[in-house]
Amino acid sequence: MAGKPKVLIVDDEPDVLLTLRMILESEGFDASLAADGETALRRIDEEHPDLVVLDIMMPVLDGWFVLAELAGRSRRPLVIVCSAKSSAADVARARDLGAADYVTKPWDADDLLRRIRDRLAHREPVGI
Repeated sequence: MAGKPKVLIVDDEPDVLLTLRMILESEGFDASLAADGETALRRIDEEHPDLVVLDIMMPVLDGWFVLAELAGRSRRPLVIVCSAKSSAADVARARDLGAADYVTKPWDADDLLRRIRDRLAHREPVGI
């Protein structure tokens, strides 16, 4: 991966967006933000992030819609779901829709960073 890895953070809570952006940028990532699923899909098409940190419960289009939309694409970013929804059914649904990982809120910053780095380091080319 050439240059800084691009991460799109998708969450409807402004504090989560800003906190994650500060953490990721301080660790050398290029971070961009989206507060809903519609904006997230537009940014994915425009910016081609390497990885998306995706909340599930959001206005306009929720994270399930975003995952389903991305699942149908031959070329898509890695997705780590980061949600307060923590049931085994939610985790299984996210994985079935192609999520690379699932982190429940409240998250630990060090753990989330480790998961992001691990997923990017072991990324398999999709649709190439």
